[in-house]
Amino acid sequence: MTILNPYGMTRRHFMQHVAGAATAIPTMHFLSHLEANASQVKKQQKACILIWMAGGPPTIDIWDLKPGSKNGGEFKPISTKGDMQISEHMPKTAQVMDNLSLIRSMSTREADHARGTYYMHSAYVPNPTVVHPTFGSVVSYELGARRKELDIPSFISIGGSRGSAGFLGMSHSPFVVSSDGTIQNAEINMAEQQRLGQRLDMLQVLESGFINSKRGESANSHKDIYKKAVNLMTSKQMEAFKVDQEPAALKDAYGTGNFGQGLLLARRLVEVGVPFVEVSASVGSWDLHQGVFNSLKDQNLPQLDMGIAALVQDLKQRAMLDDVTIVCMGEFGRTPRINQNVGRDHWAASWTAMVGGGGLKNGQAVGKTDADGIGIEGKSYLPGDLWATVAHSLGIPLDIVHTSKRGRPMKLANGGTPIKELIG
Repeated sequence: MTILNPYGMTRRHFMQHVAGAATAIPTMHFLSHLEANASQVKKQQKACILIWMAGGPPTIDIWDLKPGSKNGGEFKPISTKGDMQISEHMPKTAQVMDNLSLIRSMSTREADHARGTYYMHSAYVPNPTVVHPTFGSVVSYELGARRKELDIPSFISIGGSRGSAGFLGMSHSPFVVSSDGTIQNAEINMAEQQRLGQRLDMLQVLESGFINSKRGESANSHKDIYKKAVNLMTSKQMEAFKVDQEPAALKDAYGTGNFGQGLLLARRLVEVGVPFVEVSASVGSWDLHQGVFNSLKDQNLPQLDMGIAALVQDLKQRAMLDDVTIVCMGEFGRTPRINQNVGRDHWAASWTAMVGGGGLKNGQAVGKTDADGIGIEGKSYLPGDLWATVAHSLGIPLDIVHTSKRGRPMKLANGGTPIKELIG
């Protein structure tokens, strides 16, 4: 099915407001640097970075290897600084696994790309009568709205968007930027500086008129988005998007490709107070129906390995790791059985997600699959359990209930339960 978003905010929609705001905003020059103490001021603000592996990664070859099994494949497991083993092609990440954990018994029923993406982002299966918010929008709604000092959007998606705010309203939809922080139309020159006040006053009159007419939520949302568009153009926090200001050595440590630089941008964004950032793990296709082992060892895993390790070390050095929760997953895993094309197909029954930081009890593997990776031994976990764990780490109350456009109560993370081994 096609999952539509009648309530969400597309990047084009937001940037139309930015361009519109430019007709009222004169020439602006952003400050060259963030305040010297920005990291100290912001480091206690909780945040989540989601690393999204679109296509469905073969977690049996990354996080939960099965040596000795006919399904085990070509890779060997290596020891880590945590209480688990991972792929030999993730050596840098192995050295920071004491700060990360694995949920090895994810069991989700959606093995279609679109449905699985929706489910993993929202904790709800697709329903034609309601558009559920992606969890980034939930965090934006619960945390971003309270951060009055935050001028830039509170949910930023780097490299593409795979969810919407649904019934929470378009102002909490993901704002999409490229991995180098490029935002089109955000810097616009205008000669008519003297007309700034007049134009903004006229806008306020028009907006207030629509709002007072009580014709629905659109006018309020429009006013909020327009305000954010103006803030986006004038705020000192815009400096956070300038990844090129980072030292060359740090950029190299993350990896100079889109994924590594996207993770570095994510760190800069959470540092200034953005509560949720999603990063596309664009290191090559994860939809590996053929040539799975060559693709992983030659392209995907070296970049993933560098990026994750650098992010953890960078956050830790900045005393931010306990306040930033990291999630790394795709929409499902891939079949334990290796097909005739030396690939793996879609598999939602038993797979692994990675979480870490956030003050969680890390360095462990929670859940277990059998020797062939086919079945789960013991307790299995759903997307709602994962997001409930993240909500706990972010300090978001789990008894929150949102209301859909049709008045239906919607439990946070679909009523999921935090994974007790991870929260203590």
